[in-house]
Amino acid sequence: MRGVIMHAAGDVRVEDREVPRVIEPTDAVIKLEAACVCGSDLWPYRGIQPLEKARPMGHEYVGTVVEIGDEVKNVKVGDFVVGSFCLSDNTCEICEDGYQSRCANGGFIGDTQAEYTRVALADGTLVVVSGGRPEDPEIIASLLAASDVLGTGWFGAVAAQAGPGKTIAVVGDGAVGLSAVLAAKTLGAEKVIAFSRHEDRAALAREFGADVIIAERGDEGAAKVKELTGGYGAHGVVEAVGNQTSMMQAIASCRPGGHLGYVGVAHGVSLPGDHLFFAEINMLGGPAPVRRFLPDLIDRILKREIDPGKVFTLRLPLEEAPEAYKAMDERRAIKVLLEP
Repeated sequence: MRGVIMHAAGDVRVEDREVPRVIEPTDAVIKLEAACVCGSDLWPYRGIQPLEKARPMGHEYVGTVVEIGDEVKNVKVGDFVVGSFCLSDNTCEICEDGYQSRCANGGFIGDTQAEYTRVALADGTLVVVSGGRPEDPEIIASLLAASDVLGTGWFGAVAAQAGPGKTIAVVGDGAVGLSAVLAAKTLGAEKVIAFSRHEDRAALAREFGADVIIAERGDEGAAKVKELTGGYGAHGVVEAVGNQTSMMQAIASCRPGGHLGYVGVAHGVSLPGDHLFFAEINMLGGPAPVRRFLPDLIDRILKREIDPGKVFTLRLPLEEAPEAYKAMDERRAIKVLLEP
């Protein structure tokens, strides 16, 4: 089969690899229908996250089950499935509390920009799409988004306590931030404020439900949020970038007693204790427990209540994965869908 390997910063190649097979009795092997490049993949691509050796890439996926281990009960060969980027048994105490991303027996998948992938802990990680493989490619794209960026944005909005009567601000206009805008509005937020300086991303934010777009960043951006909320700040804020500036902007945009959902993968973030102490806000974040939300998200997508697949502004064959990384790095695409 063909699969994407990152050899070094800026060096992405599509190479011949062995088709994965079941190793553990709880495994499943999937023939991938679609995969994609994630914003978090750009950290090693840009050299910000060290890459000690060449490694397979990808953690978002939808496809058809072609092989299962002897102990797999919840999925069968031929099922069309969506899986979380986090592996989970969905039965441990942590999973039962809704944090499958920190399953006591879990981990992370990291080999889905390919024609096939092996999924460990298949019973707890995969969710079967009722009705089988959708005919509409737009539905498939939206299901792919649910595998990570939609589920992550949804977790951010839930952590920010998005709901009726609430003003929610979203820091970050990448696919996760845009998904958080969609989630906040779908969950009933009265006003959604999005930060963006890029018209294509701002336009999609509006389509997803943003009521206000703010171009300013940092303290100036937070001041705009305060101005729009009678000086109080937003009831909830989603931080979807993961750097020092974005985190401080998110904290400053949140009112005392408010809620901050931080879902941007943190790189170089250091929070000053006194600043955090006097901010007096509730904070929850980290790797999103996408598995918690998948059944609901899949149902909403199949009913066409939401269309998160619009974050894919470029679609390329798997063989053109190097161009996909380049397009996202240069911000020519919000997110790139790869077709194996």
